Amino acid sequence: MGTQESYLRLLNEKISDIAFEKEPRELYEPMTYALTMGGKRIRPTLTLMACEMFKGNVQQALPAALAIEIFHNFTLVHDDIMDVAPIRRGKETVYKKWNTNIGILSGDAMLAKAFEIISESDEKIMKPLVQMLSKVAIEVCEGQQLDMNFEHSEKVTIPEYLAMIRLKTAVLVASSLMAGAIVAGASKQDTRELYLFGENLGMAFQMKDDILDVFGDEKKFGKKKGGDIISKKKTYLYLKAHELAKDKTLNSLIYYFANSTFDNDTKVKAISEIYAKVGVKKHAEKLMDNYYAKALAHLKKIKLPESNKKNLLKLAEQLLVREF
Repeated sequence: MGTQESYLRLLNEKISDIAFEKEPRELYEPMTYALTMGGKRIRPTLTLMACEMFKGNVQQALPAALAIEIFHNFTLVHDDIMDVAPIRRGKETVYKKWNTNIGILSGDAMLAKAFEIISESDEKIMKPLVQMLSKVAIEVCEGQQLDMNFEHSEKVTIPEYLAMIRLKTAVLVASSLMAGAIVAGASKQDTRELYLFGENLGMAFQMKDDILDVFGDEKKFGKKKGGDIISKKKTYLYLKAHELAKDKTLNSLIYYFANSTFDNDTKVKAISEIYAKVGVKKHAEKLMDNYYAKALAHLKKIKLPESNKKNLLKLAEQLLVREF
């Protein structure tokens, strides 16, 4: 079976082969930049791992894996515009390096390219793969819209936030695994269990991301620390802190979070200190661990030898103990 490193090398080689050296360069250069600015290629790696786990042909899974990676990067290009995020993976975001209109158009072209590439899959599996990508594309957009809605809503509950991140983040992780199972011809039951493993892993992954956004090392994380706070995103950390904080602490949390007159560093520092004071990090870590336990329970139900699952399990563990 392949390793995470060998999958990454293969994916990087295939991405470099995609013909983006075209005119107009203002459209294609940002696409190349977005796809080659770094990143761990976790989602397409999951596709290849899942395929090989079921003894499928990795080469046949490459169109799906590449399409998922291009689609994922399309969402990042557009997310950065909506979040007004200047940095991603330690580099300028596409809209910041060029401009907003170019970011929108290049992102649109990346979405189209993802569907073009996945349609190159073998005819026997092309239809379910295209249906999978269409479904997850709509779900991710639904999640993004909910995320934006929450920024302007005074009443967001923790269950509502968790439902949003399931759509925005977890379903793509789950679908990446599902794609590999489809290519390999896995049974419907095993494919379903793998999808649920991925969905719960995706939820745990997002909880880790929320924690790192506030408590992580900015140099390692590759994004501006406190970006969720600056963008007024009502993450689990904020919602749980709002639930736990009392009296003056609660008033301070609401005041700093809603007020736009502070500079970003002051705002992030003040709210981060409140998060630490009420102990919200331990609650987020507990929820992350609960999702991971659910993920492992679904993985265990898949009718394969445990040796077939070891690479996937190793990668899942790495995602949750990471510092970036």
